[in-house]
Amino acid sequence: MRKNVLRWLAASMLAITSLVNGGGVFAQDAGSFYEGKSIKWIVPYKPGGGYDEYSRLLAPFVSKYTGSRVDIVNMPGSGGMRGSAEIFKAPADGLTVGIVPGSALVMNEIAGQKGAAYKIAEFTYIGRISTEQRVMVVGAESGIENFEEFADGSKTIVVGAAGLGGNAYVDAVIAAHVFGLDQKLIHGFNNSPDIRLALLRGDIDAWWGSLAEALKGVSDKELTIVLHAEKNPQKELENIPSVYDVIAGSEDEAAKVKILDAWKALSVVGRPVVGPPGIPEDRSDFLRDAFRKAMSDPEFVETAKAAGRQISYASGSEMIEIIRSVTGMDQQTQELFAVAIRGEL
Repeated sequence: MRKNVLRWLAASMLAITSLVNGGGVFAQDAGSFYEGKSIKWIVPYKPGGGYDEYSRLLAPFVSKYTGSRVDIVNMPGSGGMRGSAEIFKAPADGLTVGIVPGSALVMNEIAGQKGAAYKIAEFTYIGRISTEQRVMVVGAESGIENFEEFADGSKTIVVGAAGLGGNAYVDAVIAAHVFGLDQKLIHGFNNSPDIRLALLRGDIDAWWGSLAEALKGVSDKELTIVLHAEKNPQKELENIPSVYDVIAGSEDEAAKVKILDAWKALSVVGRPVVGPPGIPEDRSDFLRDAFRKAMSDPEFVETAKAAGRQISYASGSEMIEIIRSVTGMDQQTQELFAVAIRGEL
């Protein structure tokens, strides 16, 4: 009899707790949930590139502010889409996140690329690590001194990129379209170090990459920046022409500016950290706060600076607005980028 009463009391207390917690039994606050857990952090490229380095620099600080161990998992393929799709379809428990190539994901979805198994607007946005200030580089020993050597159309320029639809691929195709370049685009490289090696060997003439990666090559006296995509360039880009300089005074300048502005807007998406759709609000808020603290930690800031990695934090809510902005570009511009990404331009 006494055992039955105790069982009834235990069941009653469990039911009451479930009701109080909105249906969850003994619900934890998010901080308690993450304490001692493991967060799977997916990098959609091979080890060694910029996405991988940013992730490994930041991981100890994310661990510091979440109380969780952060396990970096490299998952290359399809220009970053394979790993990004893996994040999208992960369980929505807040224990799988990753860094993704934001602008490339936007355009691959618009183009309906095979492998774009995600909805860019439905990711849970944790925040942004950096923007993508895009530059065109050549090998310092190549004998090429400026972009004008390509612009006159006297030679076929061989450009390297990762997977079809990746950032470097999109950059190269759009630039060739706007400037009327005679271009051969070789894609399928695993990551930026592989493209850089091909450039130094002379297998390709040029490559579009991030300013941070390019500056490391310039510092090593291996790369030369010949063009950039900034309207208001940093001091490192002084005396280097911009894409807007190249088209200035051209007959169809206004139409080209419209394309370049859309291209620039995509670069603002940068390298966001995302989770799958549907992460509970308390956990996503906790992750966003931990990410903000990690990004502003003085030790991380110094570590990133020492590694030559520029950071440009944006919050999760700011990233949602940025995504809404770029996915709202006019239909004509969307179609142009779509055919470019599919290799039809």
